[in-house]
Amino acid sequence: MTDGTRPHGPLPGAPHSSGRHAVVVGGGLAGLTSALALADAGVRVTLLESRPRLGGLAFSFQRGDLTVDNGQHVYLRCCTAYRWFLDRIGATALAPLQDRLDVPVLDLGRPEGRRLGRLRRDPLPVPLHLGRSLATYPHLSLAERARVGRAALALKALDPADPALDDRDFGSWLAEHGQSPRAVEALWDLVGVATLNAVASDTSLGLAAMVFKTGLLSDPGAADIGWARVPLGELHDRLAREALDAAGVRTEVRSRVTSVSTGDDGRWRVQVPGERIDADAVVLAVPHREAYDLLPPGSLKAPERLLAIGTAPILNVHVVYDRRVLARPFAAALGTPVQWIFDRTEASGLRHGQYLALSQSAAQHEIDAPVAVLRERYLPELRRLLPGARRAEVRDFFVTRERTATFAPGPGVGRLRPGARTEAPGLYLAGAWTATGWPATMESAVRSGVGAADAALSALGRPRPSRPFAQKEAAERAMAREATRRPGRQPDAPGAFLRGGAR
Repeated sequence: MTDGTRPHGPLPGAPHSSGRHAVVVGGGLAGLTSALALADAGVRVTLLESRPRLGGLAFSFQRGDLTVDNGQHVYLRCCTAYRWFLDRIGATALAPLQDRLDVPVLDLGRPEGRRLGRLRRDPLPVPLHLGRSLATYPHLSLAERARVGRAALALKALDPADPALDDRDFGSWLAEHGQSPRAVEALWDLVGVATLNAVASDTSLGLAAMVFKTGLLSDPGAADIGWARVPLGELHDRLAREALDAAGVRTEVRSRVTSVSTGDDGRWRVQVPGERIDADAVVLAVPHREAYDLLPPGSLKAPERLLAIGTAPILNVHVVYDRRVLARPFAAALGTPVQWIFDRTEASGLRHGQYLALSQSAAQHEIDAPVAVLRERYLPELRRLLPGARRAEVRDFFVTRERTATFAPGPGVGRLRPGARTEAPGLYLAGAWTATGWPATMESAVRSGVGAADAALSALGRPRPSRPFAQKEAAERAMAREATRRPGRQPDAPGAFLRGGAR
């Protein structure tokens, strides 16, 4: 089985593998990570992907001369697992981080010339690192800013792992802690919708606490934003394939797995059209509903829980102008349907004009709207937001839709997410939807892949190296502590992150 573009299997000089064989089903970030971690430990690995490319939902495609990402994916400095993945495939320099968190926020409810606010950090200890930014944030009143500070301290005291928090919604908790609807819109949902793909009232308090504690209330630089300066396909397909080949992984695309079962000898049988592949371990790194269809009977105690995990859509609006209309790499917006705007001109290969991508999370009400309706809705909003757009000609307008972009992070979802191990020895689960403690981000996907590989290596009796990103986390905690002792300096920016959506 090949895709007709390159030979599959190990390259000359690839690492020697043991007699143990693992099959990874799914070539998204979870599957890529699991395959690399297993191969790095000396296991022979076959990776099977049904699509003609790798990368899952973080991919690129051609539209004429443009190279288009299906959606804007970003990550944060605190996403140490995804940053390790970038290091592992040799892509760190292609997806750099900001030197310091800086988010321009445009509010259409304010007079023109006074619409810009910024969320920025200072090189001070938590929570002082955001104190000056919050104190001068023009989109909230003085009283609202003070109440935000008190709510942030209360949030810092929560334990995201407490099961009781998973049963509550974040919106109710914010109201109980004095947060006005305006504060929710202009701050909490500004961050939360982008990272969780849901508004506060539809979000588990446990997941929200995890996001805000880790991103804003852990290390001073935790929320610095990174994003790919090249098409996502360059990272998650081309460079990932090269890393898999170099590690000795056999990679097969256009290979849909039809069944997973065990034989009389106790080994696993993975069936694809025209071939049965035998393995000592199998990692299912596919969406949760697809995993449900492939799981052999008895693999999970309550497999129906997988079907109870909801999904949430993301809509991406793409606009090509004949001139430059946005002077910043990205901006967030208030008082308008527009959520986040990103400049994708250079990454797309556009030579003249400017290409903007709008990332619209929690887009349940628009995901199936006709392109013409979306055009009539969003082009006037961009003209209101960006004065330069009023004089510009629109050369292209199109949308991409991910109807099941993420799992829905609503209250109670925590008890539905399974761990990496199943009841069937040798069968493991990976995916952002598994119990990583994170919402549906690239970080969660990579962590799940490493977790599934760890579990498989333990069962296979292979040496289990320390988690590949553990040293990065420890080093950056030390670096952050040192930076707060010397406020005049900024820690170096070694990598990049936010979510698929501002994900």
